[in-house]
Amino acid sequence: MEQALIDRYRCLESFVKFDLIGSLSEETGYFRFGQDTICYGHSATGFRASRADGVLYDALKDVTTSGSNPVLSFDPTEIIDNLRLERYANRYNQRALNRWKRSLRDAYYFLRPLMHVNIRRHFQRAHLNGWRSLRFPRWPVDTTVEDLCEQLVLLSMKAKGVDRMPFVWFWPDGAQSCVAMTHDLETEEGKTFCSELMDIDDSFGIKASIQVVPEERYKVSADFIQNIRGRGFEVNVQDLNHDGHLFRSREEFLRRALRINEYGREYGAKGFRAAVLYRNLDWYDALEFSFDMSVPNVAHVDPQRGGCCTVMPYFVGDILEIPVTTTQDYALFHLLNEYSLDPWKAQTDLIMEKNGLVSFIVHPDYVIEKRAQGIYRDLLSFLRQLGEQKRIWFTVPGEIDNWWRSRSKMRVVDHNGKWQIEGPGAERAKLAFAKVVGDRLEYEVEA
Repeated sequence: MEQALIDRYRCLESFVKFDLIGSLSEETGYFRFGQDTICYGHSATGFRASRADGVLYDALKDVTTSGSNPVLSFDPTEIIDNLRLERYANRYNQRALNRWKRSLRDAYYFLRPLMHVNIRRHFQRAHLNGWRSLRFPRWPVDTTVEDLCEQLVLLSMKAKGVDRMPFVWFWPDGAQSCVAMTHDLETEEGKTFCSELMDIDDSFGIKASIQVVPEERYKVSADFIQNIRGRGFEVNVQDLNHDGHLFRSREEFLRRALRINEYGREYGAKGFRAAVLYRNLDWYDALEFSFDMSVPNVAHVDPQRGGCCTVMPYFVGDILEIPVTTTQDYALFHLLNEYSLDPWKAQTDLIMEKNGLVSFIVHPDYVIEKRAQGIYRDLLSFLRQLGEQKRIWFTVPGEIDNWWRSRSKMRVVDHNGKWQIEGPGAERAKLAFAKVVGDRLEYEVEA
């Protein structure tokens, strides 16, 4: 029950120990834990709704205490996994992708290479009809996993009469949050502009990861890869050929995964991203990458609905998922018709309130035009100004992967009455404390 909390905080199990009130239901569904935290999964009390936008049973009112342990009506790890692995969305996506809609999608991707972006966006906007009315995940940033974890830790600490819980801080060197910029190359035109985009990034002192499509779109030469790396940028693999069919069937995915893995080895790439952020996390064991970047935090304006409901990296088996936590540039400019920094600013503020990862997808293809490029420059300037005000870790996904793997092996120990962190890489880790402040949890990081 406690494993997801232990993994998140790298804390001692004794601080987050829970009991279960009874047998869990056979069926899954939505319920809430308090006023605003929506959960999905099995539970032992109340009822489970089939939709998140209806009346939901509040499982918080069933919490009791047994000794020093809170007694819950659900398994926290199951609920957190259901959110991060998008298991709540599987039923929706399977129902939505019926034979007729699959045929329409196939026709769209067949014709897509012939369509100008002005034509494509009309079809895409039609697909997004009604997205603003979706209650869950919460737009523009969903922090359900963070909210649930904080509620549970607070309950546990109060039940145990503890006011401070030591844990390994989320980011190295005490950084408050992390910022990662990524660029997906979709076309030859975008590839040509890539060098100029790296110049723009460098002018603000920001490095990025660049995801290349191995087949059909453009030629990916060894010199091109080396030029990117030689400038201190990172190279990862994006899909196979960007035709929208990677997850069409398990058989097709496995066939393509073999070639994708080969390109990963050829390019020396540790990371992967699926085109258009299509994904099926249950199939990821076929990928031979250290990390993936294909899961949005909230996917209301993406072709595949869902979202991982967290602003922190998390493991899917042996692969670290580095979620996309802000709106893609294409969706912002061409679907929402928003040529303003305001949406990105609002998302950044919400993510940093939870000390999370602020990750962006900005395509070279869509910032060639001067107006969009101006917004991108404004974004980099805004991020740099934040970096002057707060301690922010600006890095690339590969370094996030390295840190999160090191952190997953660290632990907090009591050494002669003083809390310390042990494990490889602990010299960059900071000891932090979760503190009970009234009815909320606050964090304090040691200097």
